[in-house]
Amino acid sequence: MNENKGLLEGIVVLDLTRVLAGPYCGTLIADMGATVIKVENPTGGDDSRSMGPFINGNSVYYANFNRSKLGCTLNLKTSEGKEIFKELVKKADIIIENYRPGTMEKLGLGYDELKKENPAIIYGAVSGFGHTGPLSKRAGYDIIGQAMGGLMSTTGWPGGPATRSGTPLGDVLGGLNLAIGILAALVNREKTGLGEKVDVALVDSVASAMENITMIYQATGRIPQRIGNRYESTYPYDSFPANDGDVIIAAGNNKLFSILCEIMEQPELKNDSRFLDVKSRVANHDDLFEIVSTWTKKYSVEEIDKKLNDAGCPASIVNTIDRLVVDRQIAGAREMFPEIEQPGIGKLQITACPQKLTRTKSYPRKAAPLLGEDNIDIYGKLLGFDENKIKELKEKGII
Repeated sequence: MNENKGLLEGIVVLDLTRVLAGPYCGTLIADMGATVIKVENPTGGDDSRSMGPFINGNSVYYANFNRSKLGCTLNLKTSEGKEIFKELVKKADIIIENYRPGTMEKLGLGYDELKKENPAIIYGAVSGFGHTGPLSKRAGYDIIGQAMGGLMSTTGWPGGPATRSGTPLGDVLGGLNLAIGILAALVNREKTGLGEKVDVALVDSVASAMENITMIYQATGRIPQRIGNRYESTYPYDSFPANDGDVIIAAGNNKLFSILCEIMEQPELKNDSRFLDVKSRVANHDDLFEIVSTWTKKYSVEEIDKKLNDAGCPASIVNTIDRLVVDRQIAGAREMFPEIEQPGIGKLQITACPQKLTRTKSYPRKAAPLLGEDNIDIYGKLLGFDENKIKELKEKGII
């Protein structure tokens, strides 16, 4: 493991988040070198501690999304806990939370209050619907973000039901957008000295990611439907059946289609009136799918992948997860599945952050904290509490 300090060395983050969207944001920032302090309630902590999968009774879910962080406990419902939190805010650069909008305000710890303690504080919030608008107080979860943001309406196969993305994409997009907003606010603070509130909604994040799908309706008035794996704007750009799995072929322009025809040993297709250009290939995608599928079924996914990529036509095996985690590019060269030593679990392969930096490597810096693991260091070093004070706070249920 590279022991460099990271681009965000010296930045202190108070992470109040739970489950996925917020913790994912915190992990991105922590892997980049920030000191991210996960602040949990003393009775149970983050909900994801009880979410599977489990190894030796310990949550792998929690471990993956909270590695690289320090951990302390604090009861924010107590007056003393609130005062302690305000003292932490004075020492911090960033706060992240994913409570339902209004929760922190009810605690007296909303952005308007906390910026009085520290005008430079950057306050990042990710929620289902954001902190403004008629639906802001609704509870929001990943599947709701995917549904309301339009993603589910266009995911799946013609005639089938609306389908959630296999991964919690709404939460991941929310976490990414929160990190982007926070880092932009951090740059601006260097110029102005002032903090900012960053308000991210899962539904907005999904709606933003719809991009070309939304444009179809805005340009033509046609409501896009579920079309499986093919692409609306070009073809062949789809999944095709091999004799041992599925393969993606992305021959998205005339040059690439020409290469595909040559590899299939069917050069006459280039002059077929149905397939002369992108527009005609999209219009006749059913016919072209049958032709390409007849060819792909003769070969394995590995053979198709090599034939096409060697010739310069983009293609890919549809990796199952067992293949993904040992892929020579993703797992090997890009180091996307490193191991950490997680207390209670042992060696644990986790999913790394995708940002690859040339001089300051982003990587998992430590295991996810046990509940309250760093109470003594955090309260001692940041706030100057002695052991007796920390013991007293623990006995009172404040930490």
